Amino acid sequence: MIAMSFAKNCSFCNANIKPGTGTMLVRNDGSILYFCSDKCKKNMLKLKREPRKLKWTNKYVKGGIKIK
Repeated sequence: MIAMSFAKNCSFCNANIKPGTGTMLVRNDGSILYFCSDKCKKNMLKLKREPRKLKWTNKYVKGGIKIK
């Protein structure tokens, strides 16, 4: 039997999470969230911040989001 582990992406900052690290959170509705660090987990769940507005995330958008 071959055990394969896939690298996941952080639900907040979109960084790659190496196998054996990070945190997986399963909500009551069945959705799964992956976090690379406690910093990302707190920013998303407790502080309710938008990752597109934080420069240290990979989801950051310079100049804001344009709506058509």
